[in-house]
Amino acid sequence: MKDSPQITLGRIDYANAWPIFFHFREERLGGRVRLSTQVPSRLNAALRERELDVAAISSFAYAQNSEDYILLPGLSVSAEDRVNSILLFLKRPLEEVLRGTIAMTDTSATSVNLLRILMQEYYGATPRYLTTAPSLDDMLEQADAALLIGDTAIKASWRQNGCEVIDLGSLWRSWTGHGMTFAVVAARRELALSQPDLLDEVHAALLESKRLSLREPEELVTKACRELGGEPSYWRRYFQELNYDLGPRQLAGMSLYFGYARKLGLLERDVRMEYWNDQTLSHG
Repeated sequence: MKDSPQITLGRIDYANAWPIFFHFREERLGGRVRLSTQVPSRLNAALRERELDVAAISSFAYAQNSEDYILLPGLSVSAEDRVNSILLFLKRPLEEVLRGTIAMTDTSATSVNLLRILMQEYYGATPRYLTTAPSLDDMLEQADAALLIGDTAIKASWRQNGCEVIDLGSLWRSWTGHGMTFAVVAARRELALSQPDLLDEVHAALLESKRLSLREPEELVTKACRELGGEPSYWRRYFQELNYDLGPRQLAGMSLYFGYARKLGLLERDVRMEYWNDQTLSHG
């Protein structure tokens, strides 16, 4: 008889997070883990509200609640340069957008705040912002530019829509010299302290999924072509250009991002990052 679930694990419903979860098998953990697949903004809320115990969440959501969470090392959705799925679509010339209106997807936290940072700190601009459902046509009816993320952004980038497209990962890299971490995997602190052995098993299973996915990417490519469309060559490059680690380089980029967010008042407090390591809480 299987044990009842002891951990509910949140999985991002976008291709960019597939490698972390593609080879994760609930049954290998004896029924003690239940998966819940949702968009990032919903995962952020569910972990905060204790509906989930562990989840892939926006890095900005981690920063907002860092006193309640710990990071699982070696797991993120990051990009050293272009990310290909965090895209700003410009209907008008950039100089008009900077003093105009930008529609932002309601499915994100990290990306919308990255856009605010880039607009104010890089461009010296303070455009007006609207938060809407992620539909490019509808967004551009209301605004001069639109921010989309994930699979919706990818599909929109394939269309001949007449827009200039800015990749926020590339823009961040060219400005700061750092990569950008868009999502992390975090556990609620009370779970880490009460069930360290099970958390270790979940962490190890996610790391193994990442390892197998990156070693054999053609399975991901086939799945992406079947479910989302596009050419195999696109998806091979897409997964190659993403980074799924969480180590010193990613933490440095996150720290810089959190610092700008704190400076602009997007975060209420400084962020002290803590990560899980060998059943101990380690400070980063």
